[in-house]
Formats: sequence, C-alpha cells, structure tokens
Amino acid sequence: MAHDDALPTFDQLPAVEGAPPKSAWWLFGKDDQVGLFNLQTPERIARAARLIQRGVMFPLNWNMELPNPPLFNRGAVRQTIFGGAIHHDDVLDNFYPQASSQWDTLVHVGNSQHGFYNGIRKEEVTGRPGSKGGIDHWARRGIAGRAVLLDIGRFLGSHGDPIDFASDRRFTVDDLEACRAAQGVTFETGDVLLLRTGWTEWYEGLDERARAALANMATFRAPGIMAGEEMAAYLWNLHICAIASDLPSVEAWPPRREHGGFLHEWLLGMFGMAIGELWDLSRLAADCAADGRYEAFLVSAPLNKTGGIGSPPNAIALK
Repeated sequence: MAHDDALPTFDQLPAVEGAPPKSAWWLFGKDDQVGLFNLQTPERIARAARLIQRGVMFPLNWNMELPNPPLFNRGAVRQTIFGGAIHHDDVLDNFYPQASSQWDTLVHVGNSQHGFYNGIRKEEVTGRPGSKGGIDHWARRGIAGRAVLLDIGRFLGSHGDPIDFASDRRFTVDDLEACRAAQGVTFETGDVLLLRTGWTEWYEGLDERARAALANMATFRAPGIMAGEEMAAYLWNLHICAIASDLPSVEAWPPRREHGGFLHEWLLGMFGMAIGELWDLSRLAADCAADGRYEAFLVSAPLNKTGGIGSPPNAIALK
C-alpha cells in the first residue's frame, strides 16, 4: 500500500510490479474498490474540517430535472405522487443516476487497452451483492475532505477571453495553472478539484428550442479540459482524489483522437480518480470570488446502490 506522503509521480507509474504501464493499479491493494478516495485519511479529513470558519453551506447538486432534455441519450426522470387524505408518497421512474449532477464510478469507463481500474472484469459488474467497483463502495466508505475551486470561467472572462459554451474549447494545463496562480491556491494530497466554468448558468439561460437542439448528440459540443497524456500527468501529479466540474463531461466534448482521445480512460481506468459532472458550482464560486478563499470542506453522500455505475453526489461545500 502506498504511503500517502510518498505517492509516485506520473513518471514513476506503475508503482506496483506487473501493473499496466502508467497506471495506479494495486497501489492500495489488489482488491481495492475505492481508488484515490483512499487518500482521504482521517488526518486529512480532520485538517480539512478546520476550513469551516463561517458555517456557510453550498449545496452542489443541480436540479434533478436538468438538463432537459437530458444529454447523452439518457432519459428524463418521471415522478408520480400518490397518497391519501393526510399523507403523500412518491415513486420515481426512468431514473438515470448520471443524467444530472453525478459521480462517475470506477466501472463507468475503463481503459481501452487494459480494462477497468485494478483489473475489475466486466462480468464482475453485476449490480448484485459482490459487484465490484460500484458506487456502494464509495457510499459505505464516505467522501469528505478539502476541495479547491478553480474558477476558470471568471479567470478567462476577466482577461477578455470568455468561454464559448456552445464550442468544444479545450482548456490546457497552462490554462489551469494560470488560473491556480491567479487565485493563489495550492493543492494538497487527497484534495477534490472543483472546476467551475459557468456552463450550468449558461444552460439555465437557454430557451426550450436551444435546449432541445443541444440534446442532439450528433452535433453536441461542450468545452472542457484537454485530454491526452500531458493533462493526465498534470492531474495525477497534483495527487488529488477526484475532479468535478459544472460541465457535462469534465473534458471537452466530443473526444477527438487528435486532441488526446478520451481522458476518462486515464482518470477512471488507469488512476482510480473519481469524476464529477454537472455540479452546481455557481454559488460557491461567487462566494470564493467575494472573499478570496478558494478552498472549502466538502462532503458527499452518494446513493448506496449495490453495483451502481453512478449517482447524484449529494455534495455540500462548507466554508
């Protein structure tokens, strides 16, 4: 098992003999099911909790009914409310856990050459007791620790370079580093990186016709971080445990071979790094811009669904 204060650099991967090249497989044991959330140790969680100074909460789940129509050919949730004279109950149908704010689990996307994180096989992902790599492993462990917000939307806008949200603009390592330096923040091992662009706010301003057109996946475009080995190395060397954004896919969509392929294959499949998408970071980002503090204590309680492939994050940042 890796020592938290001595994690290998990207160039030192694999750290365990026999693991695929440039992977973090078996770093936390051959039966590990939670990936880099292992870095959220009790000591780090306790230290991060001291970031709560004002007792202000920022819920990060977006409206479950957004985007509408859903993206990526997912369906819209249907709610039926029923009951008697003095009570109500309800049932949700057609619920896609990754249609709105979400965590992607370690078995959502594997690496095209080496498969799923830690060698989990497709036939081991069953949704039944014993299913591997699912959301239940994170849910039972819990998710809590320090989060750092990079508000690249405000940063680029303040430099006269606003994001075109209808494009597949690709943010480079230099873009992220420039934003980090401008905010004066540093990363610590086990952090969650929150990347705010303003996409969800932009989406909320669209009319029904524009939203319907956006849901056509043949023409769908969205900005995001660059794919490829350089970005993978940068994120690994930060020694974060997860990256979450207000974007549909964290990385620019659609993935393109000439731009490094599909970054999910690196982050989920090779590193065991969690990915969060479509988080509502608007209020947290506004508060960070106001007080100049771009760090917070983050807690997340995903659904405890056996073998679940994704889940709403049920995340709250506290400052």
